[in-house]
Amino acid sequence: MLTFVNVIWGARCGKTARRVLLGETRTRGHAYSVRRRRESACDRKAPHRLKSPRLVSTNLLDLWVDQWRLKKATGDVIIVRYADDAVLGFQHREDAMRLLRELQKRMAKFGLELHPEKTRLIEFGRFAAERRNARGEGSPETFNFLGFTHICGTRRTTGTFTILRITISKRMAAKLRQIHAELRRRTHDPLAETVKWLKSVVGGYLQYHAIPGNEKRLGAFRKTVLRLWLRQIRRRSQRNRWTWDRFLERLGSLLPEVSVLHPYPNVRFDARHPR
Repeated sequence: MLTFVNVIWGARCGKTARRVLLGETRTRGHAYSVRRRRESACDRKAPHRLKSPRLVSTNLLDLWVDQWRLKKATGDVIIVRYADDAVLGFQHREDAMRLLRELQKRMAKFGLELHPEKTRLIEFGRFAAERRNARGEGSPETFNFLGFTHICGTRRTTGTFTILRITISKRMAAKLRQIHAELRRRTHDPLAETVKWLKSVVGGYLQYHAIPGNEKRLGAFRKTVLRLWLRQIRRRSQRNRWTWDRFLERLGSLLPEVSVLHPYPNVRFDARHPR
């Protein structure tokens, strides 16, 4: 079974879509675009230099969508895939519905099927909010991809369209529950060991999720971790004198601060290739 995240229509499938879904979500070599033929996960070899069946099937999917776009599409088409998760973008709704029907039939021939719960056809993009408001349908739907919830938004400074990406709420809550359970298990461990472990956990979480527009949610994540840690320290003794301010001054500063580690591609390019 291939897990398809979403089939979206109504968006411009040009530089903006490729920049956000390809350039900003991961650093490089993570996805495949039928318009630029970037390196994808399907090109990574399995043990003994043999590709796994799942990667073979997704590689064939890329080729089939590429041929379909060239022969049958009436507008722009983009596919962004990582392993067996993918997002397909279409300029016209009719193209999206036609490809979805034909893809379901073709996969059935090989005994495969799309994930029934994760395959959705939604309206998303620069003009989605305007069109839905005219029809009285409310805000555009959101979709999850590679750990982020993608939202149609606007820039504060200019009011122009942008794609907002924030950490998926359920995944962040699950991570916090995991940290809470581990802190309780480490209640009586030396403080230095707990500090070392927390720095690794929070730092690793920020390394993936620290993208533009996600600072507020990451700040909430870091603050929750600090509160869980303080609660664990207070339970070590009935005579504790740890206040929130004292804790922040002496221990809170040891954890990594929230900052954007993966800026927009134009910023990264300018930094590496100054003019």
